[in-house]
Amino acid sequence: MPELSAADASELILLTGATGYVGGRLLQVLESRGARLRCLARRPEVLRERVSETTEVVYGDVLEPETLLPALTGVKVAYYLIHSMGESGSFEENDRRAAEHFARAAREAGVERIIYLGGLGDEAESLSPHLRSRQEVGRILRSSGVPVIEFRASIVIGSGSLSFEMIRSLVERLPVMITPKWVMRAAQPIAIEDLIAYLTEALEIPLPESQTFEIGGADQVSYAEIMRVYARCRGMRVRMISVPVLTPYLSSLWLGLVTPLYARIGRKLIESIVHSTVVQDERARDAFSIEPMGIESAIQRALNNEEREFAETRWSDAVSSSGQVRSWSGVRFGNRLVDARSTTVACPPEIAFQPIQRIGGKSGWYACNWLWHLRGWMDLLVGGIGVRRGRAHPERLRVGDTVDFWRVEAFEPNRRLRLAAEMKLPGRAWLEFEVKEDAQGSTISQTAIFDPVGLWGRLYWYAVCPLHYFVFAGMLKNIARAAEGIQGAESSSKPSLSR
Repeated sequence: MPELSAADASELILLTGATGYVGGRLLQVLESRGARLRCLARRPEVLRERVSETTEVVYGDVLEPETLLPALTGVKVAYYLIHSMGESGSFEENDRRAAEHFARAAREAGVERIIYLGGLGDEAESLSPHLRSRQEVGRILRSSGVPVIEFRASIVIGSGSLSFEMIRSLVERLPVMITPKWVMRAAQPIAIEDLIAYLTEALEIPLPESQTFEIGGADQVSYAEIMRVYARCRGMRVRMISVPVLTPYLSSLWLGLVTPLYARIGRKLIESIVHSTVVQDERARDAFSIEPMGIESAIQRALNNEEREFAETRWSDAVSSSGQVRSWSGVRFGNRLVDARSTTVACPPEIAFQPIQRIGGKSGWYACNWLWHLRGWMDLLVGGIGVRRGRAHPERLRVGDTVDFWRVEAFEPNRRLRLAAEMKLPGRAWLEFEVKEDAQGSTISQTAIFDPVGLWGRLYWYAVCPLHYFVFAGMLKNIARAAEGIQGAESSSKPSLSR
């Protein structure tokens, strides 16, 4: 993509949702084009490591209206890429309040254009709560009086996207699938590259008044056809057995067991899939210069991206994918419950830290992996996230990355890793590793911390305490063993010097 003109590059752009899948991709493109950017984030520390030095990151929460006006001051164009699909509770009410707050602040700040990404769906139909909310947000933003470009898109195909991860997991893991009727509904998938092209070109098109554009790829296909195309691109075969009844709830639990989807997100996604999401208004083809690719090209490009070291962004790394950040203010915690252990290894910190940095995902947890998976399955059954998220890269980590049902809260290379729990718990939990150099090599400290809420929190902790001896003790022992193995391998690979 070409760089922005000098005039456009000097105008301040606010990007919301930059920790999400689409927002993360858009952030990279806008930075590469020389845009003057300000990012709004509930957790700025997650984002600061991911942006260039010229991009400003400010704290803001669309559910806290007092934080929005300062963030929007001086902004000409604002991207609104926020939704509550990953949150528990009334996501429709949260979306409504968030849009109202943002619309009001944008008007007061003198913003000249809002660019919003919503969802395709015929308003004449009885839409799912998710699609209904997406379109309601567009109406609220337009009511501000600020000109709005609203894009309505179907499913997004790209490495790391929610829909692509679902399709890929189903085809790869289930050679024979029992499929409900919703897999035959028509959709018009759009490649992530084409979606980003629409979002960036929206900065420059004339906008005398608010406009709504329906966008999609070149092909109208069903989910069943998308899975067949994926299988063909991978040189596989997939068989489907249709069943007349499979409720969204049961479908979402099934998806949660065999794909990286959380049950609550899977249910909302399926409720949207039961509606046809195809482009009926072709005005976007005339207003924009983009020629969208077809489904086979989109899937092939996504597969090529999957074969790189790791996808640029993933849906599960979005902070919102964990659900609403819970506020514990006003809750009196007792003394934190702690399981602390340490051991010494005969290797330097940069070696001792390597197994820690690889924890989770395909590397596992170094002890009782079956118990970790059992815990994830139990979490899934109560509407949690399970352990299907894995991790973005087998070795590298950044603050904000997901590691199964944990999220990286602090990371100092070769020294410290702190993971915050995102599974369903009666309290808060952390798992922290620290490596310090000593006379014998390095000391590895491992600490599990739990902040219980009330009686149930304490009962939970003491109920699982017997397992800690096997899990945490075994974990530390095997991390130390893995570090010494790495040290031994490196030592044996070095040539010896003869006198």
